[in-house]
Amino acid sequence: MTTLLDLTTPRDTAPVLPARLSLTPKTTLSGQLDGAWWPRSRDLTAELPPLAAALDAPWGRITRVTVNPARWPVVPHKVPVDGRTLHVGWFTEQDPDKLILLSPAMGRWDLLVVPPETEPAAAARLMAAATIPGSVLKAAALMANEAVIGRGMRDTRRPEDGWEDEGGACMSPYGGPLGLPVMPFPVPGDTWR
Repeated sequence: MTTLLDLTTPRDTAPVLPARLSLTPKTTLSGQLDGAWWPRSRDLTAELPPLAAALDAPWGRITRVTVNPARWPVVPHKVPVDGRTLHVGWFTEQDPDKLILLSPAMGRWDLLVVPPETEPAAAARLMAAATIPGSVLKAAALMANEAVIGRGMRDTRRPEDGWEDEGGACMSPYGGPLGLPVMPFPVPGDTWR
C-alpha cells in the first residue's frame, strides 16, 4: 500500500484545532488570573486565531494581545483573525508565563500560558489552578509550584540522607538530638522552683 502526502496544501486550508482553554467562573471574587491557555506550539500566528475565536462569545472581540518575547521565538505585530486584525505587543517586564488580552468593550484578561510541551497531567493541574476564583497566585508562582510537584515523586534519597542538609536537628518532646531529655524553656510569667 502506498501513502501519498500532499505537502503543497496551503496553511489556510489546514484544519484549525480549537483552543485549549480554561476560564475562571464568573464570580465576585477577582484573582490574579482569568484562566489558562495551553497552545499547541510557540507560533503566535497559528495559535492566536483559535484563541480569539474561542473568546469572542464569552469576552467580546479581542483586539490586542501582549506577551513576553522570552517564550515566543517570533512575535508578529499583527495577526489576521476572521477578517480582522489582532494587534500583538510584547513587553519584557510582563510575566513570561502570562498572556494579556484586551477588548475595548469588555476590558482586560490575564491568562496563564501553559507551555506547549507540557505533559497532559501537568497541564490539567496548571489549568485547574489558574481558574480558582479569587486566587492570589500569579502565573510565575503556579509554574514554580508545578515544577516542584513534577519533581515530587522523583526523589529517591532515603529520609536519613536529607538530615545533614535540612538545617539541623529539631528539638522534639521525645528528646534532644542525642536522645537526651529536653528541658523546657522558661515562659515569661512562669516561676521555676
